[in-house]
Amino acid sequence: MNTEEIIETAESKLIHTYNRYQIVLEKGQGVRLYDHNGKEYLDFGAGIAVFALGYNNKEYNDALKAQVDKLIHTSNYFYNEPAMEAACAVTKATGLDRVFFTNSGTEAIEGAIKLAKKYAYLKTGSTDHEIIAMKKSFHGRSMGALAVTGNKHYQEAFGPMIPGIKFADYNDLDSVKALINDKTCAIIFETVQGEGGIYPATEDFIKGVRQICDEKGILMILDEIQCGMGRTGTMFAYEQYGIKPDVVTIAKAIGCGVPLGAFVAKDEVAKALVPGDHGSTYGGNPLACAAAAKVFELFDKLNVLDNVKEVGAYLSDKLEELKSQNPLVVDHRGIGLIQGIELSVSPSEVIKKALDEGLILFSAGANVVRFVPPLVITKSDVDEMIEKLSKALNSVG
Repeated sequence: MNTEEIIETAESKLIHTYNRYQIVLEKGQGVRLYDHNGKEYLDFGAGIAVFALGYNNKEYNDALKAQVDKLIHTSNYFYNEPAMEAACAVTKATGLDRVFFTNSGTEAIEGAIKLAKKYAYLKTGSTDHEIIAMKKSFHGRSMGALAVTGNKHYQEAFGPMIPGIKFADYNDLDSVKALINDKTCAIIFETVQGEGGIYPATEDFIKGVRQICDEKGILMILDEIQCGMGRTGTMFAYEQYGIKPDVVTIAKAIGCGVPLGAFVAKDEVAKALVPGDHGSTYGGNPLACAAAAKVFELFDKLNVLDNVKEVGAYLSDKLEELKSQNPLVVDHRGIGLIQGIELSVSPSEVIKKALDEGLILFSAGANVVRFVPPLVITKSDVDEMIEKLSKALNSVG
C-alpha cells in the first residue's frame, strides 16, 4: 500500500481520537525516523518521551528477540524471571520497596489511586477520603486518571468524575494547605508538569508538600511517567530535590517502546493491597519485563544520565539563545531533556513547518513546543534541531 492508501484505510477503520499528521512512519535508526517514502526526520519527540535509547538499539532488540523465543506471556499466578529482574531494577532506582507492573501510565495512576484509598481505608475504616491534585495537570484518560487531571476540557463530556478530588495550584503551597482536612489521604502531582506546559516543581513547593504529608500522615504520590527514567538527568526527577515520595508512577521510557508502566511504593503502603484488590492480565509479563530489565542495564552501560546532564545543559543554552533572537519565543523552561518554549503563535503551525524541514516535535499545553528527544542525542543533534526549528519559526513568523 502507498502512503495515501494507508492513511485512507486508517481514517476509515480507526476511531478518530487523534488528529494525525499525514505521514506514515516506517522505520527508525538512532535518533532518526523514516517515513513510507524514505524521508528522514530528526526525532525530538521520542514517541512522547518513550524511546529513550533511540531506535534499533541492537542489544535491546536482541534481548526482546531472545525472550520471544522463550516465553512471551504467562499469567500472574506464576513467577517469571524477567519480572523479578525488572522489579529489582525498579525498586533500586526509585529507592522504594515494592512494585506493581501495568501496561501504561494511565493504569499506573489508577493503581496508585486505589492504593492510596485502600491504605486510608485500613487506617480509618472510612471510604470518603479525599485526594488533592493540581490544576493544569495531566495523568491520563481513564476514569480514575481523568478525575485527578486538572483540565476541564478532558473531563466535561465524561462526568460525573469519581468524588473527593480537589485541585490546588501547582507550585503554590498555600493553595494546597487550604484544601487539606481530616479526609485528605493523598496529594498527587507531576514532578515536572508535562502536558500542562513543561513546569518543574519549585524546591519550596515539593519539599513543603513532603513536610505536610509527613506531619499529617498523607501519602505523597509523584507522577514521573513523562519526566522520570533519566529525562531530567537523574533517574527520577524527585532525586534532585532530596525527597522521596510514598508512591511513584512510571511508564513511557521504562519499556522503551514495549507497553509497560508501574506504580512503586514504600513497603508499609504497598502492603495495603492484598490478593483480589488489584490485578492486570498482561501487567508484568515476561516480554515487557525483559525489555525493562535491559533498559536499566543499558542506561548504566551507555552512561545515559551523564549524557542527559551534558546535552540537556547544551539544549537549554541553545533554546535561551533562540529566545533572545526570535520574537516568537516568549519563554523557555524545563530541565535536562524535557524542555519547552512558549510561543506567541500557535505551536501547531510551527510543528507542521518543522515536519517539512524533517524535524519531529510535539506541543504541550496551549502554546508550548515540547522537546523530549531520545536520551542518547548529541550536541550536534541539538544544533541540527535548532537550525530546522529556526527555519520553521521564520516561516511562520
